[in-house]
Amino acid sequence: MADAGNRLRKLLESPNFDPQSYVKQLSQQSDGDRDLQEHRQKIQTLADETAQNLKKNVYKNYRQFIETAKEISYLESEMYQLSHFLTEQKSIMESITQSLLSTDKDEAAKEMLAAFPKETEEVKQRTLTTLLEKVEGCKTIMETPGRYLVYNGDLLEYDADNMSQIQKVHTFLMNDCLLIATWLANRHGAVKYKYNALYDLESFAVVNVKDNPPMKDMFKILMFPDSRIFKAENSKIKKEWLEILEETKKNKVAKDKHKKEEEVPTSPVRQDVSTNPFDEDEPLGSEELVDLSPEWIQELPEDLDVCIAQRDFEGAVDLLDKLNEYLKEQPVSPRVKELRGKVDERVRQLTEVLVFELSPDRSLRGGPKATRRAVSQLIRLGQSTKACELFLKNRAAAVQTAIRQLRIEGATLLYIQKLCNIFFTSLLETAREFETDFAGNTGCYSAFVVWSRSVMKMFVDAFSKQVFDSKESLSTAAECVKFASEHCMQLSEIGLDLTFILQSLLVKDIRAALQSQKDIIIEATRHRNSEEMWRRMNLMTPEALAKLKDEMRSCGIGSFDQYTGEDCWVNLSYTIVAFTKQMMAFLEEGLKLYFPELHMVFLESLREIILVAAQHVDYSLRCEQEAEKKAFILQNASFLHETVLPVVEKRFEEGVGKPAKQLQDLRKSSRSVRVNPESTMSVV
Repeated sequence: MADAGNRLRKLLESPNFDPQSYVKQLSQQSDGDRDLQEHRQKIQTLADETAQNLKKNVYKNYRQFIETAKEISYLESEMYQLSHFLTEQKSIMESITQSLLSTDKDEAAKEMLAAFPKETEEVKQRTLTTLLEKVEGCKTIMETPGRYLVYNGDLLEYDADNMSQIQKVHTFLMNDCLLIATWLANRHGAVKYKYNALYDLESFAVVNVKDNPPMKDMFKILMFPDSRIFKAENSKIKKEWLEILEETKKNKVAKDKHKKEEEVPTSPVRQDVSTNPFDEDEPLGSEELVDLSPEWIQELPEDLDVCIAQRDFEGAVDLLDKLNEYLKEQPVSPRVKELRGKVDERVRQLTEVLVFELSPDRSLRGGPKATRRAVSQLIRLGQSTKACELFLKNRAAAVQTAIRQLRIEGATLLYIQKLCNIFFTSLLETAREFETDFAGNTGCYSAFVVWSRSVMKMFVDAFSKQVFDSKESLSTAAECVKFASEHCMQLSEIGLDLTFILQSLLVKDIRAALQSQKDIIIEATRHRNSEEMWRRMNLMTPEALAKLKDEMRSCGIGSFDQYTGEDCWVNLSYTIVAFTKQMMAFLEEGLKLYFPELHMVFLESLREIILVAAQHVDYSLRCEQEAEKKAFILQNASFLHETVLPVVEKRFEEGVGKPAKQLQDLRKSSRSVRVNPESTMSVV
């Protein structure tokens, strides 16, 4: 059995194995299904053995891989130490050589400058002019006096996000700027490049990119708020670029400093001699007392550049705090002023970056907490007022964007619910974040109150456009206003009450809605009055009668049963019953919309509506001649004055908190109806 398995294995492993021929031959030699099943079992067993061997090899290789990785790690550590030692030895040798040759070098340079004072600069300028003739669109570069070429060469620019090659460029480093020109591939003639960008040496920082395939022989140029990555042909050219760029930047700084010192006029100053015997002499050389030699101070400007480029805002501010603490009680010397000047420039750049982080142009996702980082660092830099202003602008833009992106649904109440949830939740989160960020800056709270009013106006504009401008019913408007008021009251949890602002912004629209609904009810009442026949209502079914009783009971009229008769009859006119339901509905909707500024408008609307019905009853009593109809009209008048009006007054006082004096006067002014059976006149 083992021999048969080995033969099968050798057959399958042979390089000339043909599966189709093998299957054809096997099917011809087999006696039936049983032979094929047995052969299939052999192949399956062989496959399982092969899989098991592969697993063992994988595990074995995996252990070897781990051991190899450890050895590589140890070797890398040793190589790093060796490289460090070699670098130290090289720096020591270079310093010794430099110190030995510096004297001879300075004397030779002075002799060359004395013999050829302008030749070197003129040669460099001619070289720059010759090279720039090959660049399209840079004729004005040579207009700056004293500008000359320092270094130039071809580089490849890569995308910082996906590290894909963008284009081939030729870079010109001059004594005060860096010119980048793109390669024109299909251009024939002297012009081979096209102007792309020009950067002042002080406007960017150069950062070495550690070799990590596929990133090799690369360096990065950081300019706020962007960065560009370039690749040199090899490591030697990359090193030359880094060294020459750094040296040129230092030379420019030294030259600018020397120029400023020459521009400052110096005049002999007579030293004041004090005649006070108790005055103490000031110690000479105060600047020598300020020790600026620590390495972290020397590298502080470059470290700040790196922190800003890497968006390490906390690290940058920590360095600034450390420097301020170090120089807190130190005398102000020229060296300290120079250091302060460099640091202040970095502070300005850092502030610009933080301001950009809070600008509404940035992404508004993440909520108020996403701004905490930039806000906290601005506050640490002493820019709390600016931080407050930018934070509130950012949140206002976020609220406005959220409102605009809210989908307008078919149902107004559903849209208002979503609008309130989004707006008031955002406002609550903003208030809590503001309290966290500006806990020690109480002067900023007034700005937050002003901001709250402005965003509330933004909310009311969207609210009114959907509720009032679209001519929704008063009941829908009342539900929407009630929902918004309930959400607004939730802000009192954090001590922020914007209910008065919400009401003052809505008062105009609510007043117009109440008056419009009043006019609709009065018009409908007059229309029903014109068709009044003064007949009892017949509801035809007990269910309809029970429904009417429930409606009247929900309106607060509990004594309605005394006005119902047998066989589904109601001893009231259809006009009076319809008026009662419409009147009580208007009262309930108005109470939902009520606030003190609307008191007189609401009360006058109720009075005018009631007066239309009362005048109609009075007119009908005066004109009716039949005694039976007069009695029926008198019964309706009694229901209106003795049942409906007291309920309206009571419900108004419960909802508002004070009695409705105008309604009381209207009811009291109505005298009891006395009908003279022998007279055709009746008085109310």
